Amino acid sequence: NAYHLLAGFPKASQEAAIARGQGQSASGASLESLTIEAIMPPSIAMVIDIETDNKARALQELRHEVKRYGGTVTPTSYLFKRRGRVQFEKDERGLGVDEVLDEAIEAGADDVEVDDDGNLIVWTEPSGTIGAAKSLAESFKLTIESSDILWDPNEDTLVPLDSESALASLKNLVNALQEDQSVQGIYVNISQGKVSDDAWAELQEKIPV
Repeated sequence: NAYHLLAGFPKASQEAAIARGQGQSASGASLESLTIEAIMPPSIAMVIDIETDNKARALQELRHEVKRYGGTVTPTSYLFKRRGRVQFEKDERGLGVDEVLDEAIEAGADDVEVDDDGNLIVWTEPSGTIGAAKSLAESFKLTIESSDILWDPNEDTLVPLDSESALASLKNLVNALQEDQSVQGIYVNISQGKVSDDAWAELQEKIPV
């Protein structure tokens, strides 16, 4: 139950999305990629990936948001590993780990799993993500649902979410970051801890695996 990636950001306009895909902002300025690392109470590590045409402004604004909700900007990426993650759409065959593992390893994967919805998930080194995705899609006639480079939290350093106040601070910051179009991904190293199943399920909607 480690949660990695925040999805569901408000969609930018079509023009802005196209420009971003070309490495530019809607105004035509070049985009820079950077990362902000932070700790949220009680000791939850967070990594925020952003793309911006104004690095100084973006850093200032996002650092302000982290502090506003009780966090501290400090190095945390050592608690994560940069990994590639490919998710394939479930098909009628319902392929599992055993059916694809050998070929996935041959294609450069370092782990394979199936999520709760039956989707096949393949983990790779960042540089091998695209190659493994294409190889397995072709070999098994699968459809790629998503392919991302993300920060995967180390299992042995996960932090239990043991209080409603910690949950509230985290949710408030996540909501604020969702409003910032420069934010491309948010990664945290939490496990359910003592928060209720309902509260955990609500957070799960914001931070899907």
